[in-house]
Amino acid sequence: MVRDGIHYSFALLFLGLFAAWLGGPLWGAPSWFLAAFVLYFFRDPERLVPAGDVVVSPADGKVVDVREIELDGRRAWKISIFLSVFDVHVNRSPLAGTIRSLRYQPGRFLMAFRPEASVENEQNTVTVEGDGVTVIFKQIAGTIARRIVFRKKLGDRVERGERVGLIKFGSRVDVFLPIETPPAVVVGDRVRGGASVLARLNRPADVV
Repeated sequence: MVRDGIHYSFALLFLGLFAAWLGGPLWGAPSWFLAAFVLYFFRDPERLVPAGDVVVSPADGKVVDVREIELDGRRAWKISIFLSVFDVHVNRSPLAGTIRSLRYQPGRFLMAFRPEASVENEQNTVTVEGDGVTVIFKQIAGTIARRIVFRKKLGDRVERGERVGLIKFGSRVDVFLPIETPPAVVVGDRVRGGASVLARLNRPADVV
């Protein structure tokens, strides 16, 4: 369980108790229902991280886009994952390596499943550099999700599948892979953060 969820649910629980004290149990029921939902939303299950040279999904959700794009003057693969309010919202590192870049961008709060959300919405872009391979992922806020949390710092070492943050209440995560690393997922696939393989790495020949 993410600590934020405990704080929110306790506040709602006490609000429900106060409302019940004033007007009876029915007055407290909405707050108690919301408290239960918040606990469900902020769940943080353990995951079995796959071994081998793979990129894992940084988030739970549905793959809504897979395409080749131009990224900083180079061709790359883009995988977009939509997180509904019913998905686990803890984000994990897709790759073992070092955080080389962090860039926060304020923006709009369009519906996260819309393609333009990747560019226009509030987002946090993270670059992880592994052994000869660099993977970029974006935490993107949606209409309801208006707070992005990232708990690592520039220069931190992360392991594949390690928890690194979360996006609150519905969101989107975009993953950018080197063009020589084709995706192992297609649009419509369901993925789980830290457990589902997005791609198998093709490392340069001189990297062991």
